[in-house]
Amino acid sequence: MGRHRRTRRNKKQRRIIVVSLISFLFIMIGGYAAFQTNLNITAKGNIMCNGTIVKDLLLKNVVDVGDGLYKDEYEEGKYTYKGANPNNYITFSGETWRIISVESDGTLKIMRNESIGNRAWDDTNSNDWTRPATLNTYLNEEYLQTLLDFDKVITHTWSTGAVELVNDDLADQISDENGTTWNGHVGLITASEYLRANSNNEQCGNFKLANENAQLCLTTNWIYSIGPGNDYVWTLSTYNNSMTVFRISYWGNLNVNNQVTYLSYVVPTLYLTSNLKLCGQGTKENPYVIVN
Repeated sequence: MGRHRRTRRNKKQRRIIVVSLISFLFIMIGGYAAFQTNLNITAKGNIMCNGTIVKDLLLKNVVDVGDGLYKDEYEEGKYTYKGANPNNYITFSGETWRIISVESDGTLKIMRNESIGNRAWDDTNSNDWTRPATLNTYLNEEYLQTLLDFDKVITHTWSTGAVELVNDDLADQISDENGTTWNGHVGLITASEYLRANSNNEQCGNFKLANENAQLCLTTNWIYSIGPGNDYVWTLSTYNNSMTVFRISYWGNLNVNNQVTYLSYVVPTLYLTSNLKLCGQGTKENPYVIVN
């Protein structure tokens, strides 16, 4: 009789142990699943990205048609964004900027995604950027100090050579621009950069074509969309006299202004150091972000 009671008690204890172990396993599995879910949510909510070196990230998406990053046909080792709306958005200094090009030295040339307002190119009506022009002084002193990440902005060589009006040879125009240079931190885009941003090379591939087909060409050039749509945007490119500078007009063509004391829109442009690491996809909704 006592032996039977002990047997029943031992079986009951074993059942309790088995049930406890099973319950413990369910609790552990449920806890691990909750932990994994929380981990995934955390990873998505906070950009868990170690970043990729600029060239390794951007140059894997080079295209030869449509919107995107193209191998530049005029300068060895350079890559240029072309098209109506390529994925070249980047967050810099807490603002949205656009990548113009990946330079042969690995630096990123970027321009702000909107104007900082109207300013004269030079208050004395001189088109000598290196004098320095008053806009040069403003951008490289007062404006530069407002940038949150100005330590990532490097001194670089800028092309400031004079351009022939309505020429039909873009290679020759780029050579003219590169013939005179200036070293500094902040500048403006050149006339050739505006032309090279167009993906419609057949109808918009040089100064003459782009001006003849301006209404068509503005639809395949992302830089045009940065302008305000009702005014002119200054470039860094000058004409062969002492007071004329090229501007992007609100109808899409490049024209000259021989009164650089006039007010036109200013879109700052600069170079970022080559050792940056980026995350993101370059879209407007998920722009590239600097992680180092």
